[in-house]
Amino acid sequence: MNDVVVVDYGAGNTRSVRAALGHLGHPSVVTSDPALITSGDFVVLPGVGSARSAMEHLDATGASRALRERHASGGATLGICLGMQLALETSEEDGGVTGLGLLPGYVRRLHERRVPRLGWAIVDPWGDAYYFAHSYAVESADAVATSEGITAAVQRGSFLGVQFHPEKSADAGLTFLEQCLSRA
Repeated sequence: MNDVVVVDYGAGNTRSVRAALGHLGHPSVVTSDPALITSGDFVVLPGVGSARSAMEHLDATGASRALRERHASGGATLGICLGMQLALETSEEDGGVTGLGLLPGYVRRLHERRVPRLGWAIVDPWGDAYYFAHSYAVESADAVATSEGITAAVQRGSFLGVQFHPEKSADAGLTFLEQCLSRA
């Protein structure tokens, strides 16, 4: 694998994602350049921040169009936390935000248990514990894993989105990232 692209949307956890990728021997570039997003071997849409400001940045830079084109052409993309949420059609966050529409579904505010949902939790059916930090949850028919009854992962075509933070999930997270990279 030559080109790992971490999408810059003006916020997010790009440093920790890049550190995890580097630890695995995969150097990366952080950019919102549409040409690099569409042509990269593997793209990570990281998480942390506001859905509205993230989408405004993605739209202003052309990165949203590039992510849609990438998805349509089957380019491997991993969405992490907010990055997964942005891939859906809409979000309740910030009074309502239109997402990328890569997957059907919506993002709703958590109201049950603890909010924000912080800490380690098992992902079923995978059986490993990962680190979560979120106040919103995905509702989608493309859910492939859950954690405590909340969608933990979605997949459609070459897009895989996870609510947890693999870059902050110690060995389990690094193993997960390596598996993602090996499939690209």
